Amino acid sequence: MSVLFFILFLSLISSSLSISSPFNYSLHIDCGGLVNSTDAFHTTWLSDRFYSGGATSIVSEPLRFLHEQEKTLRYFPISSGKKNCYSIPTPTSGGRYLLRTFTAYDNFDGKAHSPSFDVSVDGTLVFSWRSPWPESVSRSGAYSDLFFYNDKPVVDLCFYSIATDSPVIGSLELTEIDPKAYDFKSAKNSSNYILVNYGRFSSGSDQWGPGFTNDTDVFGRSWQSDAEFRPQSLATVNGATLKAISAIKPIANVEKAPNYFPEKLYQTAIMAQGNGGGVLEYELPVDAKLDYLLWFHFAEIDVSVTKAGQRVFDVIVNGENVNRVDVCKEVGGFAAYDWSYVVKNLNSTTLNVRLESVVGAPIICAVENYAIVPIDVKTIPDQVVAMRALKESLRVPDRMGWNGDPCAPTTWDAWEGVTCHLMKDESALVISQIDLGSQGLKGYISDQIGLLTNLVSLNLSSNSLGGDLPSGLGQKSLVKLDLSNNKFTGYIPDSLTSASLQLVLLNGNLLEGQVPEEIYSIGVHGGAIDLSGNKGLCGVPSLPNCPLFWGKHGLSTGGKVAIGLSCLVFLSALLLGIYYCIVWRRRNDYDFGLPHELMSLAAKRNRYHRQKSLMALEMESQHAKGFIPTYNVS
Repeated sequence: MSVLFFILFLSLISSSLSISSPFNYSLHIDCGGLVNSTDAFHTTWLSDRFYSGGATSIVSEPLRFLHEQEKTLRYFPISSGKKNCYSIPTPTSGGRYLLRTFTAYDNFDGKAHSPSFDVSVDGTLVFSWRSPWPESVSRSGAYSDLFFYNDKPVVDLCFYSIATDSPVIGSLELTEIDPKAYDFKSAKNSSNYILVNYGRFSSGSDQWGPGFTNDTDVFGRSWQSDAEFRPQSLATVNGATLKAISAIKPIANVEKAPNYFPEKLYQTAIMAQGNGGGVLEYELPVDAKLDYLLWFHFAEIDVSVTKAGQRVFDVIVNGENVNRVDVCKEVGGFAAYDWSYVVKNLNSTTLNVRLESVVGAPIICAVENYAIVPIDVKTIPDQVVAMRALKESLRVPDRMGWNGDPCAPTTWDAWEGVTCHLMKDESALVISQIDLGSQGLKGYISDQIGLLTNLVSLNLSSNSLGGDLPSGLGQKSLVKLDLSNNKFTGYIPDSLTSASLQLVLLNGNLLEGQVPEEIYSIGVHGGAIDLSGNKGLCGVPSLPNCPLFWGKHGLSTGGKVAIGLSCLVFLSALLLGIYYCIVWRRRNDYDFGLPHELMSLAAKRNRYHRQKSLMALEMESQHAKGFIPTYNVS
């Protein structure tokens, strides 16, 4: 895709969508959808695109789903390969994004078996769906979202099949957000992590936000009801009870950079009301192997407290007192207040959050919980370019799943037949082995293979590959090379002589020319080499002798010089003959001009003969009259 076309394409998308983000980029794709559509909230959904493979379907009971984009699906059967991706275009300047997906099973395939699969974003594992799904999720679907940083023109959202299950997705949304949103203190820059949503609730209200209500959130966040996270037996003291309250005045300090939290978030709250206060408690499901970012939201919207009174409470996370909040002092009346906390070293799959009264009733408007997922290492960009070029040139079939990053996530067996390893400094992944023997390939080897500078073993044997062996095929790292039983033509490239080859199998091809001695010496020094079945190869033992003046690439330099000189002599002789025949012969046949001296002699001779003739005529006349003249001779 050219740069101009890419820019025009992004412009078209931006102008056709309902863009609420202040950063002017938002994309909504109806996975499995055949036409563009607009939902009840005036969001434009594009028909399905940017996918690597798979097929479309619809849920079994579409009437149960509210929106058209929830009723259609794209699934990826094993025939499409174990790894399939959506490659979604983004602005090339880089930025932070919210990615939101909708996933439902609803027995679309009639197998009554919800699939097991993993989902990654740009090579980092973010979601894991394991069968059986909860009944509510399997039948009605679930929205999942995350925040991540991207500096490439394309984001790869990839699906990896567990066993033979078919990954499935109903819709996806990508929205650019403020690059400083949800920043937090860590050993690395927060852009080195992906924040995966493990719960985001608004207290004292029902679920709201995009996809559920007309309430807006410029980041596209949806907010669940806090009732889903409160334990059934809530601890209270002094006879306290939970009370939902609502604001009666506008809330200050909302919709501000970098997080743009909406005003609606602070218009409702839950407080534990009683004599001397009480306790608010929430239980958040987590993965004990990860760290979590908690984001707390407060606003004092109780009129009785804002006029006179005090509200102080402690925030306790997994039994540790992490902060004391004085709402009236720090927040003030009808104003938003937020702060975050990072939870580490969990030993449970439940994260417990308690707000315990110090003075007055504890109050809270919302809580967000995000898993802090370190970005996985990726394949070196040049090697990604090389592998994608090989995918095209070798015509790798879809069933091999060559999509997205060749090596990432590291927990996946990403591209069939490809082995990767970490660089010594563990900063990136590199390709070390390609094993595609007997795969029915019918293309050629791309010149870009030279970018695979860490390649140790290459096996493309027993296919129908053709063309010349590229000059880039000779990485110093290369130890094993098996290209046997193909249709390769041309000569053995000199670059192979600089490799560390211990095994070279080039038999059963159409190669020609003199074999480099350095290649043949592999067998002499304990390695293995097979060049049989190439009628045009010559010059080493077991192969015919090369013709006179024959070299590695056909005619040697001496042979070319000799032929050149011979051609020059022949051409000179030919030109000389042509010159003689045309120029000299023409001059002899048609030029009658004589030298000046010869013309003078001829003139004198002609005068002499004329005088002699006149004298003879005069003598004859005198003789006829009987008179013979006399002459004085002196």
